Amino acid sequence: MGWVSPIDVFSADEAAALLAKFEDAEARHPGQLAAENRNNAHVSFPFLADIATDPRVVGPAISLVGDDVALWSSVLFVKEPDSAAFVSWHQDATYMALEPPNFVTAWIALSPSTIESGCVSVIPGTHLSGRRRHEDTFGVDNILTRGQRVGDIDEAETVHLTLAPGQMSLHHPWLVHGSQPNRSSTRRVGFALQSYLGHDVRPTRGEHHVMHIAGAPLADHWIEAPRPTTECDPDGVSARTAANAAFANILYAGAKERRQL
Repeated sequence: MGWVSPIDVFSADEAAALLAKFEDAEARHPGQLAAENRNNAHVSFPFLADIATDPRVVGPAISLVGDDVALWSSVLFVKEPDSAAFVSWHQDATYMALEPPNFVTAWIALSPSTIESGCVSVIPGTHLSGRRRHEDTFGVDNILTRGQRVGDIDEAETVHLTLAPGQMSLHHPWLVHGSQPNRSSTRRVGFALQSYLGHDVRPTRGEHHVMHIAGAPLADHWIEAPRPTTECDPDGVSARTAANAAFANILYAGAKERRQL
């Protein structure tokens, strides 16, 4: 199929507490968690690093990619109530400059992720055909970096990965997926760990700042992103800034324009 879902990770109470931590941090550090700055927040916010390294999250990923694991990046996907924001049909691996595709994206719901609120939707079996051609749209309501999208999708095959708060989905880097706008009355908040890398994965271009998660130490072709111990301390903010700059250079390679990350 190309995905595993739902996976029970956190209890409802734990998920509510994590959502409260996010919204509290968002209020205290608006510049660090604004809509245009939600990549790699796990490098400067300890509670997000705790999620990324929690055995209940990492264990299922290890079962798919192996014992030696690093985390490439993270994204906080937030859709405001009754908003137009959406994610077009795409494949995660298209612009990541990583080979082979022995990595997996974890998507954790911190609020209800339903069809109405714009849950992740997938097209079964599309991970088996490798990379598909993407078109950059830079659409104003498209959450993706380049507004990239895959055409020729049979949406009749769509499967919606609805998740309760605290549940997680895992999907293959070549699985075509996306999500629709949030038409509910509450925020849809998800934390995507994109992606957990197996030991055999190598960069094909650019600098890659990754966090060690489990197993053997990082190989020399990675730049280590440190795990934060204090919220938004200067070292953590600096490490995140460097990771985001490298991240942007990789994702925007060959693009005709850039949006702020």
